[in-house]
Parts: sequence; C-alpha cells; structure tokens
Amino acid sequence: MPRETRKASFGPDQTQTQVRRRSPLPLLDATMRPVSLVLFLTFILLAFNAGHILPRVAEGESREQKVWARAGSSAVLPCHLSPRQMSKQLPDKTSMLWKRHGRSAHQEPHMVLEVEYSGLRKTALSMRPRVSVQDSALRNGNFSLRIDPVRSEDAGLYEAWVAYNTQVQSCQVELGVITVTLSPPSPVVENEPLLLSCNSSHRASLVETCWFHNGRLVPTSGIFCSLHGALSILRPAMSDAGSWRCQLRYSDNEIISATYNLQILGFEGQINPVVYAAAGSAADLPCTLNYLPSAFGINVVTAHWSRLAGRHLQNWGISQNSSSRSFPLHLPAVGPGDAGQYHCAVSVGSKTISRDVTLAVVTVTPSIQGPVSEGSRLLLICSLTHPQGHEHFQWKHLDSAPTNSKMAVATSRNLEDHRSQTGPTLEIPQVSQKDMGTWECSVYGPQGRLGAVEYGLQITGAQISSPPTIFSGQAIFGLTLTLFLLLMVCVLALALQNRARSPAFPALEGMVAVTMPSKKEMEESQKQKIQQTEC
Repeated sequence: MPRETRKASFGPDQTQTQVRRRSPLPLLDATMRPVSLVLFLTFILLAFNAGHILPRVAEGESREQKVWARAGSSAVLPCHLSPRQMSKQLPDKTSMLWKRHGRSAHQEPHMVLEVEYSGLRKTALSMRPRVSVQDSALRNGNFSLRIDPVRSEDAGLYEAWVAYNTQVQSCQVELGVITVTLSPPSPVVENEPLLLSCNSSHRASLVETCWFHNGRLVPTSGIFCSLHGALSILRPAMSDAGSWRCQLRYSDNEIISATYNLQILGFEGQINPVVYAAAGSAADLPCTLNYLPSAFGINVVTAHWSRLAGRHLQNWGISQNSSSRSFPLHLPAVGPGDAGQYHCAVSVGSKTISRDVTLAVVTVTPSIQGPVSEGSRLLLICSLTHPQGHEHFQWKHLDSAPTNSKMAVATSRNLEDHRSQTGPTLEIPQVSQKDMGTWECSVYGPQGRLGAVEYGLQITGAQISSPPTIFSGQAIFGLTLTLFLLLMVCVLALALQNRARSPAFPALEGMVAVTMPSKKEMEESQKQKIQQTEC
C-alpha cells in the first residue's frame, strides 16, 4: 500500500516534469531554424571553397617532383595548372612566388623569384640573373622556374605559390645537383694526368660508380683508375677525348648519371709524323693544333722549332687577335744533311705541348756520274734516310710523248717485277736512247704514296773504244764482212761505169785497135829520143 501511494505520488510529479521539459521544444525549433540555416549555408560554402582550394594545394603537393641537373647546365623546375583548372586563359592579375626551403628545419624559406599582380619582379641576389620564368607561358598556366646555369649550392626543396582571383596553386620540386669536376681545369693537354670527379647532393651512401666513354663501359684498370667516384687518367691521349658519363648508384637504389664532354688540346695527325721530301726540294714540317686556342679563352700562343741535337731553327709568336692554330716550319731546299728529327713546342697560356717530326730525304745515286755512254751498264739506287721499315719503292720512266706511253707502261711493269728482286735498285744492262729522260722513284707505305724523287738520264754517243770482251769476235767478223761488201760494191760500180762509156758500134772499136805504126816511123822516133837525151 505504501509503494502504490509512492508510485501514485511520484507518478503525477514525474509526468509533470517530463511535460515541463518537452513543452519548450516548439519554441526552440522556431528560434533555431534561422540559425541552423545560416550554419548550414556557412558549412556548404566552406565545403565548396575547400573543394576548390584544398584540392589545388593537395594536387600541387601530390605532384611533388625531383629534378636532377648537372652543375653548369640548365634545370627547369616544373609547375603547371591541370587542363581541368585551365578552363580559360588566366586573368592579368596573377601573382607567383617561388621560395626555397632551408637545408635545416630551423631555417626559414627565402624568396627566389616573385612576380606581383602589377608585373613587378623580385629576384634573390644570390640567384640573379640565373633564374627566370617565361611571360608567355604564365598566361597558359606554366609557372616553371628555369635556372641556368645550375650551381652545386642550388640543391634543395623549392615551392611555388600561384594566386589568381580567389584560387591558389602550390607546387613543390626538389632539385638535386650532380657535379662533374675536372682537375687540372681546362684546357687539358695530352700526356698530362687528369682527374674526373663525380658526386651529387643525394643524402644516401654511395655504393657503386661506373664510367662510360662514348657509350662504352670503361674498365678501371691500367691507365684508368676509379676511386670514390673519381676517375684518374694517367696519360690522356687524343683518343680519350669525347663524352664521359658517370653513373652513381646509392644504397636506396637511386641511380644518378651525368655527362661531361672532355676536350684534349693536342696536335692533328699522327703522334710522330714523318715527312718525305726529295733531295733539293722544299719541305714543310707540320705543327697544327686540333683546337683554336681562343676556344679556351687563350689569345697568346708562341711556337718554337729546334733540332733534337739542340740547334735552334726558328722561334716566333702570334698576336692576341690571331686565330691561327698552325705553326709549320718551311725548309726551302733539303738534302741528306737536313734529315732527322725536329722538335715543335707550342706554349698555350701557362701550358706547353710538344711533338717530334721526322724529315726523311729521298735521293737517287747513279753508278756512273755525269752523262752515260750508250751501251753502258747503269745502276740507279734510290735511298731513304730514317726509314720506318714499311716503305717500298717503285720506279717509273716518265715520258710525255703519247706514242711511247705504252712502252713506258710496259717498261714500268718490267721494272716492277725486277724491283721485287733488287729492292730500291734499278738496273739498266745496256743504256740506249729509249732510256734517256726522267726516271722517278716513288716511296709507298700502308697509307699510299709518301714521296718521290726524279733523276734525269743523259746519254752520249755509241761506245767503241772499249767494247765488251764477250763480243770481240763477233765485232771483228762484222767488220770483215762489212769491208768485203764494200769492196764488192766498188767493183760493181766500176764495171757499170766502164760499160756506160763504151761506143755504140763495137766493130769500129776493133778496127782502131788493129791499126799499128810503121817500122820507119818507129826508128825515127827512137833517134829523136836519143838526141834529146844526149843534149
């Protein structure tokens, strides 16, 4: 009974309390509806703006890239609006700010390049005038930053903020720099040791370094030595010039590479050239650089020629404005005494490069000095000073007459067959008039004709005073036969002459021959002769 009374007593009270709590709801709903609407609209507006701004910032951050560039070259840090964002051309009022973050967390970002709404530009002094953006590209949503040339200290994180109308674009690009250095600095001369070093701004530990020359992997042995990203070339030659690429592999499997174009200052042509010149002719000894000294910023060059024996020949220099790279030595007339090695030294700036040039003189020595008698045996010896061991000789009879061209070619072929047995010696067993003229001795090597010398053959009359012993009997027989034929010809000529003088009537000739003087006349004639004798 008491519980029921308690329930009864608490029931009306509880109900009344509940009623009191519910009775204000209609009033609250009426007063909160405008506020809820405002809050709802505010939330929708914030969500709408967040959908336009935050996705752009997130999109810019999601497109964070890493760009590698070699020090000394150019680099482009990309920052573009997407095609969806580029519904139309950007307005004139567009501002852009490129910042670079500090290398440590406590360092604040500093301005690199800023373009204000008015078009006014501001550039950091440390990067002026190496950074730029294209005005024409800004209207098309291209805000990429160009750095030219890149330095090793430019490595780091860059961030761009682009504002146009009520929208904001953000881009982040990390620039990594790989550096290839040359020691000693350019110009590098041949046979002078050099060192190529390759390193980067990557923070991971270096695992492996590979070097490629003109696309081919270089074995690090012999004259090439690789250690801690550096390549040493002990005696660089002209063949070592060209494209060198270093490839760095790090512990995080990051692979970075850079290319360096190595230029080696040296001489054109062979290492130790040989110049072949005929005795008595002029000779030019070459000394030509493969690059113009002005290409390395050098305008003063001097050249010095000398014999290896130490005899000074010539010394001259060029002016600062000269662009010549050839310094030949001209010898007006050379002989066997001028043959030998010559030394050419060229001073380019503070460096001196040199080369040796060998002068080989070609001469012809005849076995008979002066004019040669017809029928004599003649030897022409073609000699060469300072032979290299690969030369061979070829004789040719020069004849300008077209009728004798076939004979000259045939003689040359016969001589070539004979030359293979006698070497540089040309033998003419019996000199005849057809051998008179100019004979040429040419020197050939693996690369073709090297030089030539000419010899003029002069021939006198037939040789009779000292005929060869082997032909003495035949000569006597020929003379006897000739005299006999001459005698027979004389007899026949006399006979024909007497026959031509005989009369036309032979009978009268007999009558005159029979007529004789009388005896009396003969006696008187004898008496007259006796009287004349006595007187």
